[in-house]
Amino acid sequence: MIPDFQTLMRPLLEEVSDGSTRRVRDLVGLLSDRFQLSVEDRKAMLPSGRQRKMDNRVTWSITHLFQAGLLSRPARGQVAITPAGRQVLAAHPERVDMRVLQGFEPYRAFRSRSTQRDAAGDGPLDAEPDADAASPQDLLAQAVTENQAAVEGELLTRALALTPTEFERLVVRLLERMGYGRFGGVEHSGRSGDAGIISQDPLGLDRIYLQAKRYDPGQSVQRPAIQGFVGALMGAQGDRGVFITTSSFSDGARRKADRVNARIELIDGARLAQLMLRHGVGVQAETTVTLHQLDEDFFETL
Repeated sequence: MIPDFQTLMRPLLEEVSDGSTRRVRDLVGLLSDRFQLSVEDRKAMLPSGRQRKMDNRVTWSITHLFQAGLLSRPARGQVAITPAGRQVLAAHPERVDMRVLQGFEPYRAFRSRSTQRDAAGDGPLDAEPDADAASPQDLLAQAVTENQAAVEGELLTRALALTPTEFERLVVRLLERMGYGRFGGVEHSGRSGDAGIISQDPLGLDRIYLQAKRYDPGQSVQRPAIQGFVGALMGAQGDRGVFITTSSFSDGARRKADRVNARIELIDGARLAQLMLRHGVGVQAETTVTLHQLDEDFFETL
């Protein structure tokens, strides 16, 4: 029987506990052997037919462990244990599951992003639906919110790993994907912290000044940074300004932005990740699922 993704968490950590970097596909094979899966179980596919069930559950287990900071992703398709992962192995010799992961602030933030999303439009999904009571729509909505929250966390982690210049290029790429500069142009300045200028019209009369700051999550943007931004905005003859950071803005910074004459948009790390996901920057679609229901109108016309 194929184990669920929580049951796989501790065995997965054990497989990388020697400090080696392992390929995910190799871990799938190792864990399949460990749980003595039959040939049929190893080949079993998801209903979509796009991925094997065991591959999916190992990947999902890795996602949760990564969100808690117990695993790192040193290269594409590879994982390694972190010091926090070693501590969890020592502290929980029997089982590692979502209850254990809740002890880590990054994981709580990941779960918070999941529950704050309202895929159905009728309130936050505070817990995973009961598989026996939930409709397929409920289960799909929960899967979508979990996936979005996980990807947003990974996007922010990758953005933090970029150089300042790479982060500025990312910001420019995002604004382009959102449609800015379509009738004018987007120019990357090349100066540190100064992402560039967007001309909204061919003559460059409507100009948006961009600034990008790659800060650690605990280092919020303060009021003086916004004051400096306003001065640079005026110096660049911009009509509007967009200040983007991987961290957050202090209350003083937000108040300063609200009080200046020029319109300034502040985008923090959480919103940056949401916008990247929404506009397909740094992500790719993996699976499309279509749910069907009976068409009563069709049968009434027969």
